[in-house]
Amino acid sequence: MRHLICKSRVLFSGRAAIIHLTILTLLTSGQAAASAEQLHWQKDTPYHITILHTNDHHGRFWPNAIGEYGLPAQKTLVDEIRQEVAAKGGELLLLSGGDINTGVPESDTLNAEPDFKGMNIIGYDAMAVGNHEFDHQLPTIRKQQSWVDFPFLSANIYFTDKNERVFSPYKIFDKQGIKIAVLGLTTNDTIFLASPKNTNGIEFRETLPEAKKIIAEIKLAENPDIIIAVTHMGHYVNGEHGSMAPGDVSLARGLASGDLDMIVGGHSQNPVCMAGTNERINDYIPGTPCAPDQQNGTWIVQAHEWGKYLGRADFVFLNGKLTLENYQLIPINLKKEVDNGNDTKRLEFYTQEIKPNLEMQAFLTPYQEKGQQQLLTTVGQLQGRLDGERDKVRYQQTNLGQLLLSAFIEKTDADAGIMSGGMIRDSLLEGNISYRDILKVEPFANNVVYVELRGVDLLAYLTAAVNKKPGAGSYAHFRNLTLTLNGDKIVAVKVKGKPLELNKKYRIATLDFLAAGGDGYPIINKLSSFVDTGYRDADVVREYVKNHSPINANDYKPEQFISK
Repeated sequence: MRHLICKSRVLFSGRAAIIHLTILTLLTSGQAAASAEQLHWQKDTPYHITILHTNDHHGRFWPNAIGEYGLPAQKTLVDEIRQEVAAKGGELLLLSGGDINTGVPESDTLNAEPDFKGMNIIGYDAMAVGNHEFDHQLPTIRKQQSWVDFPFLSANIYFTDKNERVFSPYKIFDKQGIKIAVLGLTTNDTIFLASPKNTNGIEFRETLPEAKKIIAEIKLAENPDIIIAVTHMGHYVNGEHGSMAPGDVSLARGLASGDLDMIVGGHSQNPVCMAGTNERINDYIPGTPCAPDQQNGTWIVQAHEWGKYLGRADFVFLNGKLTLENYQLIPINLKKEVDNGNDTKRLEFYTQEIKPNLEMQAFLTPYQEKGQQQLLTTVGQLQGRLDGERDKVRYQQTNLGQLLLSAFIEKTDADAGIMSGGMIRDSLLEGNISYRDILKVEPFANNVVYVELRGVDLLAYLTAAVNKKPGAGSYAHFRNLTLTLNGDKIVAVKVKGKPLELNKKYRIATLDFLAAGGDGYPIINKLSSFVDTGYRDADVVREYVKNHSPINANDYKPEQFISK
């Protein structure tokens, strides 16, 4: 009766009276699907259910240069857990919080074919649609769907010209008579985060109303015993999502208590390990205990990023109640530096080594080799380090942002350049720079564009850009622009060191994603002075590095804002 009672409460808060009466009729007529005579599971019998999860894979099908993560080792680990769970008579689901696409050139050049096919071999059961799935247009996403046997789930993505979902909203799994519903949700920020050319004709509805609607539908149509959401929305402590769309904590709090048993999340790329109520461990050490978040009767988990961890939640289902018995994040060959005591260091595994599955390794090797042949040619040399780390480029100006904008400015003969920190995806390290290195920094295949703006219009544009909040992917990087701020207000601007003239025209270089309104920037691609060069950003940067090599990182120290 547990889920019918919950169902009645949710529907009375937001559904038509006829549905309410239908449920009451079911309850009073003895036809309720949850009656003891119709249960498929046995009373007083414990059922063991294990949920494994990953998220934000971002093209990391192959281990990195020091042998961390990768699908071959992940398959070994998943296979071992499957055997363990099966030997004890338990059941298992393997879920993904989405964002399989974009991050490593060997994957990007192949539209993540090795990633999706590798996940299929491992045996994923379902995945949430992430915003980076829309780094491709829908025909490519459909092709990716054809490579796998598991569903792409999202209940809140619709075609704009008809009230029809683009993806399946949920899937039902029967595990020894226990009905498990897995529904999907995608951040509604995707409309700003993805290129408009990839989301044309698609809308991303707010997640909480859609969650309420689909949960009510699932309960009425399926009467599940367990409801899990795979989401790509982000884990924001205490629901404090800032300028970003609401995440998993807000979702759990916005539903009726217990509507969701579990949220398997992604997007914010955190290891969700809690130190206390509404307090997350910020510097989680691999292999140490991890307590998932719990909000309003819902467990919330997230396994950092890139397949660095496999999340494992072991539940017991008994007489309609689901209890979490154990949770852990299992590091997949993550390593730490250890001091040898003689001014040298060595790498050691945080936990035991996981050997790669040789069949998976053999399957993926041709993809890795094909990508490397195209990408490993040296383009130039770098002296020093150009910083593109996520915790830097989304909070402050960096030297790598300055180099990228310098390349765009040189290509377009622009006066200044603007881009967002979320478009910078990796650092460049001292030594030889390959095309692969550049593609890791700029993986989204955006075109370099420019527009001519009068000074007064440039000031309005800069006002919108400078007020993008630190921590968000929209945080603005500037080149050849010095801004004097009084709070959030710009009180003075210099372009190439000279005061802004309100009636003078200035050529501004940026990327087509931002020009079309991406990341919430003002739309400028409709202006008569707008020009799309047709050159891919990574190709422009490659040309710049080649022409200016060796690059000295000290030459790209960012100009600082002057704040009153």
